[in-house]
Amino acid sequence: MFHTEICDLLGIKYPIIQGGMAWVATAELAAAVSNAGGLGVIGAGKAPAEAVREEIRKTRSLTDKPFGVNVYFMSPFVDEVMKVIIEERVPVVTTGAGNPGKYIASLKEAGTKIIPVIASVALAQRLEKIGVDAVIAEGMECGGHIGEITTMALVPQVVDAVKIPVIAAGGIADARGFLAALALGAKGVQMGTRFVCSKECTVHENYKQAIIKAGDRSTVVTGRSTGHPVRVLKNKLARKFELLEQKGADLKEYEALGAGKLKAAVEGDAENGSLMAGQVAGLVNEIKPVKDIIEEIINAASMLLDEMATGQKWR
Repeated sequence: MFHTEICDLLGIKYPIIQGGMAWVATAELAAAVSNAGGLGVIGAGKAPAEAVREEIRKTRSLTDKPFGVNVYFMSPFVDEVMKVIIEERVPVVTTGAGNPGKYIASLKEAGTKIIPVIASVALAQRLEKIGVDAVIAEGMECGGHIGEITTMALVPQVVDAVKIPVIAAGGIADARGFLAALALGAKGVQMGTRFVCSKECTVHENYKQAIIKAGDRSTVVTGRSTGHPVRVLKNKLARKFELLEQKGADLKEYEALGAGKLKAAVEGDAENGSLMAGQVAGLVNEIKPVKDIIEEIINAASMLLDEMATGQKWR
């Protein structure tokens, strides 16, 4: 019922993509999502190229399904990571914080689909012109680095502006968000925060429990004044960032405070680590296997459609 052109483009069963979260989206998580019918994505972050190659090969040892790698253009190893992706013939690349234009010809020659994350109509149009296969329109509800437009406003405007498939991201964690994204014209969804709280995600239990305990107002955006806003769960580190902003600190001070903090969160420091999570964290209340998360969304979405058609509630 929910087979879309994204399924055909990527060779997947369900139009659900896992966000390529640095330090969080490892081979274990990516393989689990791909095995469950979605598209798992390894988060390259700022990792060296050979470390990314190891994750790619590990993923291939865990699944025979398509998967992707997310390339973060603020990494100092972008050229080397792209070279590895091309050599390894990774099926899909998602990109963030930059323009993949210089790599498109080589990626296409290797058979790799290119799907950038965008936060504006103008960028989506520009990337469509240079030959990307689809775009991920990510609203500011998401965790980590954010744009300025909400998912509800951004997605339909991007859908109207481009002919390539649009994938919705930001604020999606259940069947209701999934259906809403499709109703806005998206051909699939990308989820990050929900998959952090999966059994296969390798982050420390403290990180998962912080998301589970979160409510609707538990996230805060730090670093707006620097031009690099980041959404995280409120904790001691977030308060330190807020104090820096109040005193008008420059970008170097932010970078110094933030260095290594995402890894610290992944390793279990829930107070002094950067707990990147979206506003949808308040909807996440249980740690489940990836397969259960995806099947629950698909099954519940089908029941919700019946409910809307008949007026009979399914729960």
